[in-house]
Amino acid sequence: MKIKSFLARPYASVISSKIRKSATTAVSDQNALLQSLVKVAGKTTFGADHKIREVSSYDGFKQAVPLRDYEAFKPYIEQIKEGKQNVLWKGKPIYFAKTSGTTSGVKYIPITKDSIHNHIDTAKYALLCYMAESGKPAFADGKMIFLSGSPTLERVGGIPTGRLSGIVNHFVPRYLRSNQLPSFETNCIEDWESKLQLIVEETMNQNMTLISGIPPWMQMYFDWLMERNGGKKIKELFPNLQVLVHGGVAFEPYKAKLFDALGAQVDTVETFPASEGFFAFQDTLDQEGLLLNTDSGIFFEFVPAGEIFNENPTRLSLADVKLGEQYALIINSNAGLWGYNIGDTIRFVSLNPFRIVVSGRTKHFISAFGEHVIAEEVEAALLAACVGTQTKVVEFTVAPMIQTSGELPYHEWFISFENQPEHLNDFAEKIDQTLRAKNIYYDDLRRGNILQALKIVPLRPDAFIEYMKQEGKLGGQNKVPRLSNDRRIASELKKWTL
Repeated sequence: MKIKSFLARPYASVISSKIRKSATTAVSDQNALLQSLVKVAGKTTFGADHKIREVSSYDGFKQAVPLRDYEAFKPYIEQIKEGKQNVLWKGKPIYFAKTSGTTSGVKYIPITKDSIHNHIDTAKYALLCYMAESGKPAFADGKMIFLSGSPTLERVGGIPTGRLSGIVNHFVPRYLRSNQLPSFETNCIEDWESKLQLIVEETMNQNMTLISGIPPWMQMYFDWLMERNGGKKIKELFPNLQVLVHGGVAFEPYKAKLFDALGAQVDTVETFPASEGFFAFQDTLDQEGLLLNTDSGIFFEFVPAGEIFNENPTRLSLADVKLGEQYALIINSNAGLWGYNIGDTIRFVSLNPFRIVVSGRTKHFISAFGEHVIAEEVEAALLAACVGTQTKVVEFTVAPMIQTSGELPYHEWFISFENQPEHLNDFAEKIDQTLRAKNIYYDDLRRGNILQALKIVPLRPDAFIEYMKQEGKLGGQNKVPRLSNDRRIASELKKWTL
């Protein structure tokens, strides 16, 4: 055992114990946090506009602070960009995390001196919990790669601005800099394919022990490594590879293909980060779900998913959530985000401690006919079909087909297969049956002959990579929406049908 892993083991044990203890006081921690957030907010422009100084309870907070998305926050962001202080939080943000919105264009999410610790510490805690749970500290001695955005920052309104993953790159501890790959120069390259080519070259002969990134770009990295090395599996190239850290999209649809590329089992750690905050992380190896980050500067609210677009939806604190319900996740944070709908839906799989799974996006669902099919359901249905046929899927998305020249409408699935199933109709039928079992509204529409069975459009294996390249969103934290209620993505993907 080398010095870093030797020293990390007791530290991991201490942090893991601290997190376990904190998980038992989650509700009281959230209540105390709301009080402290409100105290600071009362001295801001936002606080004055919403009379937050007068708030003394959660009910009062809900009356004072309406739910909003980024569009409603833009006037406050513009004030910050103009140089004003104490707008959403005390002082000025130390960074803007620049991210793309589906309806808002470029978004500038504030990161403050207080909120940066949520991003940095939570990433660290996820790895330390894994180390304590697994008893495997050896990865700390090897090389680690974080497939991230460029750490090069611009200035917007005098505030350093860039992708969150690039910002966080500046906070890698000095003692881990020698472990980190790729080089800073390579990481600064914006073009994903040029960057990936150099990443492959820089890592190919290294002792890689940890690889982190969102699954589709991790898979692309693996594919390029294997192509460069005559088809050798990743564990042949990196025999000491111990753990994959993933987040951003559901892992299950990619799991079979990733592990086929690996050629052997490795541990995995799931995380739930976003530009707005680091919300949850996997704290155990054998329990479902991610531990909600309840003591890290974010007060969470939960809106029943079916009500999120209502004028006055139900808003619940952590004390009132239920197992198995679908909730839109709302945050209030020391970054100055108030009643902020992040656009993700979650459900609780445990209330002691509070563990969640990410089930989809509030705007990424299909309900062209009232079915309200969500990402979690389509991912589970596709996985069931793949398991039964040994099929591997590269990527997929689903859109409604309404204009059908006299026949019943249907859901159209655009799927890039690594190996296409021998009987595509049987594969589609298995997806359809599983989806009907999971979603009663979809089943009702199928039984009532309002929808016909779904249809699959097979795409080239590189279809989604080519589509993302066309859209200027190849690499980084960009991902393809799994579900949509229009045909924009579907129409473009037709270019890459088999």
